Amino acid sequence: MDIAWIYLIAASLLEPVWVICLEKSDNFKNLKWSFWFIVSIFLCLWLLALAVEDIGPGISYTVLAGIGSVLTVAAGITLYKEAASFKRIMFIVMIIIGIIVVRLSTGGVL
Repeated sequence: MDIAWIYLIAASLLEPVWVICLEKSDNFKNLKWSFWFIVSIFLCLWLLALAVEDIGPGISYTVLAGIGSVLTVAAGITLYKEAASFKRIMFIVMIIIGIIVVRLSTGGVL
């Protein structure tokens, strides 16, 4: 696997982290969570910037947003006890299929 894809996957894994930290920061009133929000979002964007150099912005952001969305919804279901309805799960599966198709369309393998 190319290093750019590793950067992109790492950035994608950080996306739900900064979303959770943002929520926990309580509108930046909680300094500890605010600090971790800032660190995680800048690290996420830095890794995305490294990935964009080799992969390109369209594919990079598509994969980042897709993986980040899936993981953020999964965090909502597990951490915040949000509903895991059939429709929600089916749309998550559609996002995952979309990420796979985008990756295969670049000529790479999974």
